[in-house]
Amino acid sequence: MNDSNILDKPLLHSAIEAKCKEIGFTMPSDLYIGTLLKTLISSKPHGNFLELGTGIGLSLSWMIDGLDAESKLTSIDNDPELCFIAQDFFGNDPRLNIVCADGAEWIKNYAGESFDLVFADAWPGKYSEIEEILALVKVGGFYVIDDMSAQPNWPVGHQDKVDGLIAYLEQRKDFNLTKMNWSTGVIIATKKE
Repeated sequence: MNDSNILDKPLLHSAIEAKCKEIGFTMPSDLYIGTLLKTLISSKPHGNFLELGTGIGLSLSWMIDGLDAESKLTSIDNDPELCFIAQDFFGNDPRLNIVCADGAEWIKNYAGESFDLVFADAWPGKYSEIEEILALVKVGGFYVIDDMSAQPNWPVGHQDKVDGLIAYLEQRKDFNLTKMNWSTGVIIATKKE
C-alpha cells in the first residue's frame, strides 16, 4: 500500500505538511499511524484522549478526525513555536486543549480523569514517566507508541532504550500487547482489569 491509497486524510493535513516544509520540521508523523489513531479513537465515543508530543500537528489532525462531538483531547508539547502552529490550525476546536509544557512535569502533576487512549510520541510517557502514564490509561483503554523499528536518525544507543521499553511492556501483567512491524514500528497495549 502506498500513501496515495489513503483517501480520508484530514482536511488540514496538506496545509500542515506544507507548514512542515516551510519551517523545516523534520519529524513528521507517518500517515499510517494517523489512520490507526483515528480508527482507535473512533472506537471510544465520549472519550478522553491524550497525545504526548504535539509536534506540528500531523497526528493530531487524524486524532481530531476520530473524535465525536462529546470527546475531548489534550495534546502536550514543550516547544512554544510548535504549540503556536498547532493552536493556529486547531485552536477553534472546543474539544481540544493544546498545552505547552514539559511533558514529564505535566504527567507527574496531572490529577484529572483517566484516558481512553494515550499516544506517547515524545520521550515523556514513553521512555520516562512510563509507570505514571500507564496508570492513567482506563481499563479497556489503549496505550499507543510508534517509532519502535530502527530509524536512520536514531542516536547511538537508542536501540537499547527501545529494547528496554519493549521488555518492560512485555512483562506487565495488566496490559495485553501487540507489536506490529508496520508503519514505523507500532505497539498497541490495552489495559486489563
